[in-house]
Amino acid sequence: MGNTYEPILSGEGATDYERYMRTAVLLSLQRTPEQVIHHDELLFQIVHQATELWLKLATAETAVAAGLVRDKRLAAASAQCGRASLAVTIATQQLEMLTYLAPWTFQLIRTILGHGSGFESPGWKALRQAALELGTAFDEAVAASDTNLAELYRGDTDTPEYILAEALIDLDERISVWRVHHFKVATRIIGHGVTGTKGTPVDTLSKLISQQLFPRLWQVRTELTRTGPMAYNEPAS
Repeated sequence: MGNTYEPILSGEGATDYERYMRTAVLLSLQRTPEQVIHHDELLFQIVHQATELWLKLATAETAVAAGLVRDKRLAAASAQCGRASLAVTIATQQLEMLTYLAPWTFQLIRTILGHGSGFESPGWKALRQAALELGTAFDEAVAASDTNLAELYRGDTDTPEYILAEALIDLDERISVWRVHHFKVATRIIGHGVTGTKGTPVDTLSKLISQQLFPRLWQVRTELTRTGPMAYNEPAS
């Protein structure tokens, strides 16, 4: 007599997979065919909902990294940053689906979005806060090592502090890449010189590209260039 493998977990669903993954709830979070005004609403919702999930993961990994830095486990923290960076990269790749959203189709979908705006994304807000806490933990670790960033970057590239610094730069850069791609997708769909659903000019998105979560790690590169062996006096303005 063979095994039946009847579900043993509690919850809704015919299988343990459905119950553990809560697929009934997950797949009910999109507007139904009877509710949508255009079938591409499904595309629009899934891209944004999936992005929030990946950002939730990136935030969790970043928070773990901050704790590891405070525990002086810098190598482990670097690995966690890598996981956060990959989550952001996957969120960026999902933006490709939005290139299939026709400009006029979005104008129709826009009529049922209310005042909702990507600027209100809880995922991005949470990731930014977690990254700021990670940056503080990193600054404290560097200070405790009795060195400064310039000395760190002039030294060996295989130290735990240097590797972690570059992991932070990678995370910061991947977030900027998402912003670049998002800006290009947005303008591809709604154009330039117009406002979004919250009344914010779409071209404001381009200004966000230059934002930095770890500005000191970017500034040290400028310092190294200005004090390096090929440094030269910049012309007076």
